[in-house]
Amino acid sequence: MNGDLTPVRAGFIPLIDAAALIVAADRGFAAEEGLRLELVREVSWANVRDRLMLGQFDAAHILAPLAIAAALGSDYTKVEMAAPLALGLNGNAVVVSTGLYRAISDAAPGDLNDPAETGLALSRVIAARRKQGAEPLVFGMVFPFSSHNYQLRYWMAAAGIDPDRDVQLVVLPPPYVADALAKGQLNGFCVGAPWASVAVAQGVGHILHFGVDLIARCPEKVLATRSNWAAANAPTLQRLVRACARAAAWCAAQENRTELAQILSAPERLGIEPQTIRQILDGRLMIAPNGETRADARFFVLDGWAALRPDPRHALWLYAQMVRWRQIEHSPAAVMGAAGVYRPDLFDAALTTRNDASAADGIGAFAGPLFTAGDVAGYLAAVARSA
Repeated sequence: MNGDLTPVRAGFIPLIDAAALIVAADRGFAAEEGLRLELVREVSWANVRDRLMLGQFDAAHILAPLAIAAALGSDYTKVEMAAPLALGLNGNAVVVSTGLYRAISDAAPGDLNDPAETGLALSRVIAARRKQGAEPLVFGMVFPFSSHNYQLRYWMAAAGIDPDRDVQLVVLPPPYVADALAKGQLNGFCVGAPWASVAVAQGVGHILHFGVDLIARCPEKVLATRSNWAAANAPTLQRLVRACARAAAWCAAQENRTELAQILSAPERLGIEPQTIRQILDGRLMIAPNGETRADARFFVLDGWAALRPDPRHALWLYAQMVRWRQIEHSPAAVMGAAGVYRPDLFDAALTTRNDASAADGIGAFAGPLFTAGDVAGYLAAVARSA
């Protein structure tokens, strides 16, 4: 029977938002769709990108802005990409060291749950350190083309902090950030689940903000393929999208979360304790080493087609952040190229039932101008005026 299955090889990084892909392979949804889905765990986004571009992977769990950067040639090699499926929304957290958390707390007379308040407090900490002649604070993020990078920058810029001058931003693979914080190599970071929880459990960090505090519907990872592979393997891709969508629906069901945590905890998958994974799935995370917890059902969203169907507004918002932070030049051709990576048509070819309800602008940022996908230039001009 196995010989009758169509082989598909996909790369992934050990993160909660690889759940749909992992469950599609490990719980038989892919096999039921006639696929032999082989998953390859990677440690860095650069590895996933390279192996997808070179054809060593047919598909991959990948950062949405990285897929866009590849399609635009703004990373290092231009390869047309297609994202027929989003792998959920949100899931990031901003973590700071114990020392920086104390400093921010002392400098923030208001609500520490308010990113506007903590951003202003961070700006005060930075100013005080500058007067003392201290080295800039170092924040980690997982890749330059990532929502983690953009969320950190968005938060800081809203408080008047220049993330390219006032702090140092460095790139680290997700599984390494907690260790770097423990060794004092970082003062903070933005990372996807479960690695923020790992840092808190180790007693070396505090979750200052859930990513959803900053961006209500943050586009994260997508299932991506090379466009030429998608065109040449349309029936296979439809089956892969269906398998992942069915797996996502299974993952989202409350009654499956204990089993899901066990599946994801396997050494060849995420390789961390099921209890930590279960807490993340429930949106109830320990945010401080003293055991303090915080709950938000929107922490990671993997239910309903609105979280799975690729929304071109998300691609354009990510593109706008690339332009804002001088990673790419703005042009009408680039706008079209970025939007073209997200392929709701491929999603719709595989699945007919969907719910497209979402935030008014598809994003829901905590500060700054409303994003208008039909007027990226106007949005960028408004951002520049507010800086």
